[in-house]
Amino acid sequence: MRQVVILVIGIIVAIPLLLVGTAGVSLALENQDAFCAACHTEPESKYYAQSIQTNPLTLAAYHRPKQTACIDCHSGGGSLGRMQGLVQGADDLKLYVTGNYRAPAITSNPLGDDACLKCHATVTQQQSRRGVSRSGNGHYHQFLTRWQAADARAAHCVTCHSGHVTNPANQTFLNNGNVATVCEHCHSVLGGR
Repeated sequence: MRQVVILVIGIIVAIPLLLVGTAGVSLALENQDAFCAACHTEPESKYYAQSIQTNPLTLAAYHRPKQTACIDCHSGGGSLGRMQGLVQGADDLKLYVTGNYRAPAITSNPLGDDACLKCHATVTQQQSRRGVSRSGNGHYHQFLTRWQAADARAAHCVTCHSGHVTNPANQTFLNNGNVATVCEHCHSVLGGR
């Protein structure tokens, strides 16, 4: 009987230690883009290949020399965002190991503004400190939060700034096909302000 009790206690202690150890390894590995790309199918392996080129052609690749890993953008801000990223990563790993993954991959955790604003927190306030520019020089960033509060269909950072669309750096990696429509939509909601 005593051996059974010791065995049960040993199992009760070992399981949490094993889980913590596995989580620690996962957390260390998820910061390695090559590790993430090893399990992903197209288009992720293409995105990873773009990120290690000398001249960045995408916004995601542009961030790589700044020590930004894929997981830095593909998890939201704060503890909840980090948890959502980990849950999606665990689900992706399960699908990959069982051979049930989608090709091309489809994210179940689309990027929210918090993924961008955790590093670019002041972008929505910059113009208000310098005055609003009607010339198109960034005034849209100042009005974005007002637009989002007034309209559930308002744009988000990734509506205009697409991380994996090839575009020269001098165009700030804009998804030019969306920009005019986004501007018109915002002005229709907020008026000509």
